[in-house]
Amino acid sequence: MITSETPITFQRDSLNDETLIDLYKALIKPRLIEEKMLVLLRQSKLAKWFSGIGQEAISVGVAMALNRDEYILPMHRNLGVFTVRGIPLNRLFSQFTGKPGGFTKGRDRSFHMGTQEYKIIGMISHLGPQMGVADGVALANVLKKKPHVTAVFTGDGASSEGDFHESINVAAVWDLPVIFVIENNGYGLSTPSREQFRCKQFIDKAIGYGIEGVRVDGNNILDVYNTVNRLATSMRENPRPILLECVTFRMRGHEEASGTKYVPQELFDEWGRKDPIRNYEDYLLSEGVIDQDFVNMVRTGIKEEIEQGLEITFNEKDIQVDTALEMKDMFAPSPKVTIKPSSEKKTDKRFLDAITDAMRQAMQRHPNMVIMGQDVAEYGGAFKATQGFVEEFGKGRVRNTPLCESAIVGAGLGLSINGYKSIVEMQFADFVTCGFNQIVNNLAKTHYRWGQHVDVVVRMPTGASVAAGPFHSQSTEAWFFHVPGLKIVYPAFPSDAKGLLAASIEDPNPVMYFEHKALYRSINEEIYDDYYTVEIGKARVVKEGSDLSIITYGLGVHWALEALEKYPDIKADVVDLRTLLPWDEEAVLASVKKTGKVIVMHEDTQTGGIGGEITARIAEKCFPYLDAPPVRIGALDTPVPMSAVLEQNFLPKERFFTALRTLADF
Repeated sequence: MITSETPITFQRDSLNDETLIDLYKALIKPRLIEEKMLVLLRQSKLAKWFSGIGQEAISVGVAMALNRDEYILPMHRNLGVFTVRGIPLNRLFSQFTGKPGGFTKGRDRSFHMGTQEYKIIGMISHLGPQMGVADGVALANVLKKKPHVTAVFTGDGASSEGDFHESINVAAVWDLPVIFVIENNGYGLSTPSREQFRCKQFIDKAIGYGIEGVRVDGNNILDVYNTVNRLATSMRENPRPILLECVTFRMRGHEEASGTKYVPQELFDEWGRKDPIRNYEDYLLSEGVIDQDFVNMVRTGIKEEIEQGLEITFNEKDIQVDTALEMKDMFAPSPKVTIKPSSEKKTDKRFLDAITDAMRQAMQRHPNMVIMGQDVAEYGGAFKATQGFVEEFGKGRVRNTPLCESAIVGAGLGLSINGYKSIVEMQFADFVTCGFNQIVNNLAKTHYRWGQHVDVVVRMPTGASVAAGPFHSQSTEAWFFHVPGLKIVYPAFPSDAKGLLAASIEDPNPVMYFEHKALYRSINEEIYDDYYTVEIGKARVVKEGSDLSIITYGLGVHWALEALEKYPDIKADVVDLRTLLPWDEEAVLASVKKTGKVIVMHEDTQTGGIGGEITARIAEKCFPYLDAPPVRIGALDTPVPMSAVLEQNFLPKERFFTALRTLADF
């Protein structure tokens, strides 16, 4: 029996000796690996290390309790998740040391990686976004009718992030089978819990979301394992989220360089007596399940496995620089062939109708496609782009979301990881700021980091000319133009709106799809009734001339055509970029070389706009062909005003007309 001095009480329940021993082996391995990593860190063979010493029972207990085909989304201190799933140690060590045998080709460190083979999706440094991704993974399982549970880890410090609230709330509303594992270890870096939150226990927070909260001793491997086993079994039959608080302590610094001087010694003394490994080992010895010879054998065997893994890693060649490969790995391979319409039948449709057509036909074509956004179901969306969809495709695939952006964008990534396509609608492009981190740090970087495609389209109703003021009129495309890994599409005509949206849906990469609100119901065009795609990355010359080139996109294309009607003596190329990232440099430079004069115009504010990059590229590559300095026109460097007269002054249209006339006469 366990002695009265042992600070942890173990209840084996119905577990047999074999399971108890398996848990012991699984618990020992991450500890011995960590001890070796600390040695390598001191030897400068490892750049950084986030220690989970003292918290192993949480990672091991959760991973051992779940099925191998159920996804786990761990964080820094969850080495036990990776070892329980059986990842070869040399691959882990190669990941830690930036060698080619790791999961990220040296592009990211520690546990910032994912692997479909082992159903582990690692974190990014911005704590919290992994929770929304877990929602998407779980949603895909629900739609597939797979009785699977998803587990996602977060810390007590990370619980202060907005993603924590958004993700748990979404899971609660949608009854998603996610175990939100909170490792309550007392500190967020150096900030103690009393300065992070006022609640005494995290399970109290579950009440506010209308879900169950369960608290366990995070240092008791049997408590964690039995609890997760019981919860997962129940959740597979009755899908729902559960908040699992695991009380533990961080025995080392946030990372090794930060030290622990800010932690009172008495806390180390108290929690040192609660060491999960020593206590469990003593328990098994006292129960006669194992003996000291077995302990020595297990430790020796694991240490040998560690040394063998390190030998493989240290014998690996270092990363070799290959710029072509770096650029190639930014995106998953896209469809090589455009989809042609199956008939010549056309119907006159508005810009908005073309977008609706593309989405409806894509939903019919792809049963694994989901549309998510505020009010997109019965209401049909703020602009009625999805009106009637919920009746045709059901609430499962056309999903009203809570008022949140970050968790839903994250859910889009989770859906993609688990085999689904998704469209995420921003009610207005302005609101994308609330989901910015997920887009620029999760969607954009995932394929480059570990080769996972990101089949997500973010629809962005954008632009001014509708007197909607500073928060419903912004042109936000330049915010994303600087982010490698994203594609940006911005059509100007109904035919392109349909074909480019369909192409965006077919593309396995994240696409920011901008649609100008002022064009929704103001322009018509005959478009093919059938499903078709327009190639992403190709500009379109909508009008040809030899005097000068107008490079623009979106509403700017229509301003350009209007200007040429006003000045019929000016014969100009009007190049509609259509795709902003990647933009069609070849088409732009060809036009400028032909005409010798160029004006680059966009609705966005002048400073930092996309036109600046295009103008710079023209100056670099077309200087010998230019007969006049390149001209760049954008909106005023102010927020978008609400008053119609102020808004027209803000927009570059009239200044563009004047500049066009001046350039033509140069």
